[in-house]
Amino acid sequence: MSKELFESRPTKVGNLVNDVRTGRTGLPDLQRPFEWSDSKIRDLYDSMLRGYPIGYVMLWESPDEYGDKKKTIGVDNEKIYKAKNLIIDGQQRLTALVASMYGIKVLAKDHVTKREIKIAFNPQTAKFEVWSLAYDKDPNWIPKISEVFLAKENNTFPEYRENYIKKCNESRQKKGLPEFTVEERVKIENNFNDLLNLVDYSLPSLDIHHNADEEDTAEIFVRTNSGGTKLTEKDFIKTLLSVYDNEVDDKIEEFCRESRFSADKTSYNPLIELEYSHLITMAIGVAFRRARLKYAYMMLRGKNLETGEITPELREDNLSKFRTGIDKVMNINDWHNFINICREAGYIDNSLISSKNALVYTYVLYLIAKYDYKLETMELRNYIRRWFFISMVTGYYTGSPESDVEKMYADLRSVHTATDFKDHFDKLFQSIFSNDYVNITLPMELSSSASVSPHWNAYLASQTVLGHPLLFSTMSLQNYLTEGASGEKKAIDKHHIFPRDYLEDVLEVKDIRDRNQIANFTYIDYDTNIAISNDPPSVYIPKFKAKLGDKEFEKTCSMHALPKHFENMDYFEFLEERRKLMAGIIAKAYQRLCKM
Repeated sequence: MSKELFESRPTKVGNLVNDVRTGRTGLPDLQRPFEWSDSKIRDLYDSMLRGYPIGYVMLWESPDEYGDKKKTIGVDNEKIYKAKNLIIDGQQRLTALVASMYGIKVLAKDHVTKREIKIAFNPQTAKFEVWSLAYDKDPNWIPKISEVFLAKENNTFPEYRENYIKKCNESRQKKGLPEFTVEERVKIENNFNDLLNLVDYSLPSLDIHHNADEEDTAEIFVRTNSGGTKLTEKDFIKTLLSVYDNEVDDKIEEFCRESRFSADKTSYNPLIELEYSHLITMAIGVAFRRARLKYAYMMLRGKNLETGEITPELREDNLSKFRTGIDKVMNINDWHNFINICREAGYIDNSLISSKNALVYTYVLYLIAKYDYKLETMELRNYIRRWFFISMVTGYYTGSPESDVEKMYADLRSVHTATDFKDHFDKLFQSIFSNDYVNITLPMELSSSASVSPHWNAYLASQTVLGHPLLFSTMSLQNYLTEGASGEKKAIDKHHIFPRDYLEDVLEVKDIRDRNQIANFTYIDYDTNIAISNDPPSVYIPKFKAKLGDKEFEKTCSMHALPKHFENMDYFEFLEERRKLMAGIIAKAYQRLCKM
């Protein structure tokens, strides 16, 4: 039998929590936004008190070759060690236990606020609840269990328990109730002890040996995890960086955090709130021309992808390339220039972004075009703008795009100059955004009732590129979609051209998917919506036609892909004709982008 790469051993909650507090076990989630709800943590304690299993944790012993790069993660300032183990599975569970037992604040989901996890406990009923102000005021409840565990740690628990009983008895006396009986005091003491004894609760540990590589560790995880959760490559990279390259890890976290709040000279932008994994993907693309992160963690470990050999020299070389890549990715001027290019393509707000991957991978392409092929500024903007627009319209990066991106990177290996780059993408543009796509495929893709559709968003982005006003209005759509344009009440409405009630009650179009077709929608301003109300086109169109005049009305219909005399058309004929015209609007916007 081959030598085992792991060992399973019984472990106590208290031992694991103590190792995290001292830094012996690395728990990066203490410095990252905490995802669990307080109610889930309450249920975790309830399961423990009832004696139910709460799973296990998986630890990966720190590889020897990273020994001189380890980062301390402990939270106990008096006892700091270098991390001996990395927590591969069970990070959220351990974060919940460490934080709630000892009052250690965690980072909230907004990436800025730090909050204390407070789980209340009733020693009389042995019941847990999520903290609220009522438990602070009720003497029968311990408002947060960290008070009990810290009292035990500080050797003041007997006094804490007696003070609790004293306050409860005083409250009972005010209500005309007798003090606790001996039996009730014994029950309270037993419940306190049961709470404190949770540090001895069994939380088995699966320890993976330091000589197991990432592939082995991932395979062990998959085969032992009954929930079927996949340990992804980004989890490995994130964990490795948080422990072994503190400076890079902190920079990534800061860049992500700043993307969420409006401030000068930060990564804030109106299109995407960056995640750690986004920057990892970008850096790997820039540094190694790779899209699959499984290659990335192999390379960061120093593996030669052709021979399989792992060497310290290759590891240091690849780590250096990765640091250079992440520095390029986090260049604030490049980042904002890229975001502005995407907005020039009509995608001016995150409500239009149906694929974050499109932003992530197109930014990599922007950096490659700028630094590797050295495209001139105007040409760079033109090619990236067009590519982003096409990728959004066609859904090029939706789903799992790694294969397509890997192919793109592979194709670029034979592209050596700026001229080659432009020729390559000119051919790619023609292939993807062909006349057949615009005239046949795109109208079919617009045949949808999906509330979130990349093709509807592409139509809106095209209206923005072309500077079209809202239907029957002089104000441009861009003014309303721009961040901050609307107050509490939306300034524009997504309106049915053929009203829903009219379709259902008069035309007897019973299928909601038919009534909510993309081609039956347009944006109008609030006043226009009131004026149209629930009237059918045959009623409201003559009014606006008379107001605008024939020439201006015809121009308005053209800008909004409305067929001539659509108000008198069969509904389904109208949908078919409008899809073609909407596709034409998108094609016209692309032609405008080509000339910018």
